[in-house]
Amino acid sequence: MNTTWTTEKVLAIYNKPLIELMYEAAKTHRENHNPLEVQVSTLLSIKTGGCPEDCGYCPQAARYHTDIDNNDLMSVSQVKAQALRAKSNGSSRLCMGAAWRNIKDNADFDQVLEMVKTVNSLEMEVCCTLGMMSEGQAQKLADAGLYAYNHNLDTSEEHYKEVISTRGYDDRLKTIENANKAGISVCSGGIIGMGESPKDRAGMLSTLANMNPQPKSVPINSLVAVEGTPLEDQKNVPIWDMVRMVATARIVMPKAVVRLSAGRTEMSDEGQALCFLSGASSIFAGDKLLTTPNPDINKDMELFGILGLSPKAPFVDGDQPETKATAPSCMSTEGNVKWSRPAHKIERNENAKARAKQLRNN
Repeated sequence: MNTTWTTEKVLAIYNKPLIELMYEAAKTHRENHNPLEVQVSTLLSIKTGGCPEDCGYCPQAARYHTDIDNNDLMSVSQVKAQALRAKSNGSSRLCMGAAWRNIKDNADFDQVLEMVKTVNSLEMEVCCTLGMMSEGQAQKLADAGLYAYNHNLDTSEEHYKEVISTRGYDDRLKTIENANKAGISVCSGGIIGMGESPKDRAGMLSTLANMNPQPKSVPINSLVAVEGTPLEDQKNVPIWDMVRMVATARIVMPKAVVRLSAGRTEMSDEGQALCFLSGASSIFAGDKLLTTPNPDINKDMELFGILGLSPKAPFVDGDQPETKATAPSCMSTEGNVKWSRPAHKIERNENAKARAKQLRNN
């Protein structure tokens, strides 16, 4: 019998006495996963900067003044080299991210499809995060051998309007639906530390937990505040908040891979250990998460040794996709998909945009 996870139910779990919450999460984790295995994923930015969105946390937004250099789309050979390096360091999954609002049926998308085929041939799980995605584009990625698609909700639907104004929450839900229709494993989670309340955190987890099917991967990010972004002044969240989020996600989505994502550089080894104990079963490895600093892989492996953890092999939770022939994107018959552009403005985002414009004019 499927449980309907209301925000109130999830919030009650989140607010349990911490020791009780951790115990329940650890018990759930052991009932559904090998607690000594951790999936190691590598996140690679294949196209950096210049994004037209106004996400308040993101240094890749073109409208803000950050120290991010804009880079063109990587070549297939560059991606293959990075994938082989990640595999040699123990990663079973490569997630490729492009700073796009949405996928467009053009030569760049065809190049990404070739990247997917190439990495899949290396017997690694291939994940992409490319922005909003139509049903037809999802099918093309599936045919190319894509294992998973990442599209985070970021926060609750209510708080979302305080962070992003250039795309709607429903667009995110539609993209996730399109991934599911194509048989692609869904990876979706969010970020804490953006000024949201515990109820907002519970609301985001409630939305994810009520999906049918539930996401196979749930990344939990702690905001890394970047100078020049609207959220540059946000303080780091306490480690206990991360433990609560991981534990609550584990309880309401028992089968999912709960991933410790951005913010690990600010976490102690002991803090990360508490997260693993509470149900975290994946990390992003490598020196960067797109543009955000990340712990050194050798430090991660040292912590694994201390805790008795080992990297998880690829395709344990699902079969390796078969790569099929894909037609050039210019032959798409789907037509242009209209994604929303909400009309509201976020004062904090507009102020950061104005500051960036002034700095560029000086």
